[in-house]
Amino acid sequence: MPERKIYVDPAAVIIGDVQLDEGVSIWPTAVLRGDANKVRIGADTNVQEGVVIHTSHDFPSVIGRMVTVGHGAVINGAVVGDRCIIGINSTILDGAVIGDECIIGANALVTSMTEIPPRSVVMGLPGKVVRHNDMSIREKAERSALSYAELKDQYLQGRFPRRLI
Repeated sequence: MPERKIYVDPAAVIIGDVQLDEGVSIWPTAVLRGDANKVRIGADTNVQEGVVIHTSHDFPSVIGRMVTVGHGAVINGAVVGDRCIIGINSTILDGAVIGDECIIGANALVTSMTEIPPRSVVMGLPGKVVRHNDMSIREKAERSALSYAELKDQYLQGRFPRRLI
């Protein structure tokens, strides 16, 4: 079972009103800015390389538990439910609400004020729900979160030392 410690990579940037729950991992070059509003990251969520999580004055960014936020994704003033997978380079804009157990596909754009129902798969630009009530998402999201939790523990144990080349 993974440890519940938090890992924040030294190359990540966290500014302002940002709360990380137990077991969270923040990977290199991720930027979390809680300067205009609050950012909340739920337990056992991983925020991968190059992710930007920001807010607007009107909308905080609230990410649920056991969420995988893929490389290069942008979440700006949005709510993401529990056990979601946010695909590589996807974008979720102000006021959007992503239900529990959703997958937002790579490069998808969820526009402002969009509500995505639980257990949906979203793809495209702009993003459209392409699958409803997908009961397999929970297992996929948990497997992804646990994989990153194990990797986080290895980093906390110093298994991958940094080196200058």
